[in-house]
Amino acid sequence: MISNAGLILVSILVACVFFHPRVLRMRLWRATVTPLASIIGSGFLVVGPILANTFGSAAWLAMAALCSLGYLYGAVMRHNIRYVQPGLKSLPPTSVFIERASDFALSLAYFVSVAYYLNLFAAFGMRIVEVESRLAVQIVASIAIATIGVIGLSGGLRALERIEVYAVGLKLCVILGIFAALILFATTGHTISSPVEPQEGLGKLQVLLGLIVLVQGFETSRYLGAEYDTQTRLRTMRYAQWVSTFIYVGFVFLLTHLFHGSPSAEGGETAIIDMLAPVGAAVTPLLIAAALASQSSAAVADMNGASGLLAEATHKRLSVNVGSLVTALVAIGITWSAGIYEIITYASKAFVIFYALQSLQALLSSLDRKEPGKAALFAVGLLIAIGIVLFGKPVAS
Repeated sequence: MISNAGLILVSILVACVFFHPRVLRMRLWRATVTPLASIIGSGFLVVGPILANTFGSAAWLAMAALCSLGYLYGAVMRHNIRYVQPGLKSLPPTSVFIERASDFALSLAYFVSVAYYLNLFAAFGMRIVEVESRLAVQIVASIAIATIGVIGLSGGLRALERIEVYAVGLKLCVILGIFAALILFATTGHTISSPVEPQEGLGKLQVLLGLIVLVQGFETSRYLGAEYDTQTRLRTMRYAQWVSTFIYVGFVFLLTHLFHGSPSAEGGETAIIDMLAPVGAAVTPLLIAAALASQSSAAVADMNGASGLLAEATHKRLSVNVGSLVTALVAIGITWSAGIYEIITYASKAFVIFYALQSLQALLSSLDRKEPGKAALFAVGLLIAIGIVLFGKPVAS
């Protein structure tokens, strides 16, 4: 089938780029990888069915709106990296309280997301051997979390980055290959029938608001200050958001135009594998490979963020390396204490609360700097975040 050939050919060509030694050594690319890995976690796999089921053929516009909202909060983070973070020791009491509350909300979200990503990693891994036991998933997830934690303890950020660089490279190869397969499949006149109709009413907006967690991850750039200067972190956060926007919007557009009607979101994370199986025999194994790379790289990115956050919050009393171990221990505890789909709702809310607090911080900073335009923009971000907390329907990412 021509779509199979296109998928494999494009994946190989892209691999030649991302795994070229010169690219692997590029400092800007390595700094881009951490936020990019976190933004494109499992989101690119679940967002298509969810938005198509909710918005129908307009799903790609909803995705573009979601990415724009993510870019707004990226602007909040970039402002705070540039103007707030350098003066943390001299902040007024109100701003100090906001920072501490932000750290608490984000650390909770990171602990949960590391457990969540690696539980999904284990679930996809078990699908290869056709094992669906929850106990088996917990055991494999715990081993994966412990392994990454030990690597972080012994080698720190650079050791974890090496995992991320290869995992993100693999993921991008597969994603762009699937793009080629979907384009070739659609241009040959194929479509996939689905009877599901898009939802109506206020529920659409609630779902969209709850999906902000899918474009979360850019904030990890803030906590890479031990390795990268301010300008590098600002630039690479933008790069990560641009690349992820192209992937998200492009994938949703291709997916919704491939289907008659709307693809169903039933079946959770792995539903996309069965949905796209008609595109070609090579799609299923490569989607599973992409899912494994997604979960592992996103978990590493969030562990990077969590360990950097712990080091910053404890004023270096805990090193970044030790922070990785602490994060791993908490994530293992979460894995064994609750179902991951029960606690992901709280993680989603925690990320949005973090963005609300950071928007408030940026608002106060811009007022202090007499920048009314920025202040108005950050006030909008704060109000939207409050609306998400109150009315959004968080969806597992």
